[in-house]
Amino acid sequence: MRISDFWRLMDDEFGPAYSRVLAGDLVLRAVGGVTAAEALKRGADPKAVWLAVCDMQDVPPERRLGRDIKPAN
Repeated sequence: MRISDFWRLMDDEFGPAYSRVLAGDLVLRAVGGVTAAEALKRGADPKAVWLAVCDMQDVPPERRLGRDIKPAN
């Protein structure tokens, strides 16, 4: 996943304004106890960061691939 895909998913799920707040404030243990923004800045895998956000925010599995993309069963 590219960083641009990460931000597209964040914006689709949380809205463009709140996604930036969430990325800057929510501390994610799964990526080293830092925020999403800091993890990305440090070179973390954007997919791992996205999934960590999803876990913390209880995003259902059917929405973790973004809009109009159905998860494989």
